[in-house]
Amino acid sequence: MSLHDDAVLVLKAYEGQDELRRVYLDHLVTHPDGMWKACADGHVTASAMVIDPLRERVLLTLHRKLRMWLQMGGHCEPADETLARAALREGTEESGIAGLTLLPGGPVRLDRHHTPCAWHLDVQYAALAPDGAVEAISDESLDLRWFPYSEVADVADESVVRLLEATRARL
Repeated sequence: MSLHDDAVLVLKAYEGQDELRRVYLDHLVTHPDGMWKACADGHVTASAMVIDPLRERVLLTLHRKLRMWLQMGGHCEPADETLARAALREGTEESGIAGLTLLPGGPVRLDRHHTPCAWHLDVQYAALAPDGAVEAISDESLDLRWFPYSEVADVADESVVRLLEATRARL
């Protein structure tokens, strides 16, 4: 099964955000290359909010290009077999934390936003940090920091706040 096919199945199974989910599915029908950065009309991306529920905190990255505190995530790559694996790869690469595990139940949210390269149709997962996790900043970040749940709204935009709320509800 291709990554494109997996994305269609994941989105068809996703419950909620029906109008936005339909936008994603329509995009994939009309754009066979809609999973890849090369698709100038927009592309599906995968992200993972790294969370430590025992300490009630999330790990955010200060994105090098966008200069915003965000969850880990980005473009899908040819080696990604599924959206979930793409999100887990992005979470691991950008956090430096080995042993992340995705929350069961598939994506937590969808978020469509414009970036300098194109529209991102982001499929957002949540990843649990293992006990004793030690983060390591990547080349894509200016900074990497744990934030208590109560401080996320002070540093991040509404999309990150909504993702945190949905993640906490899933927990």
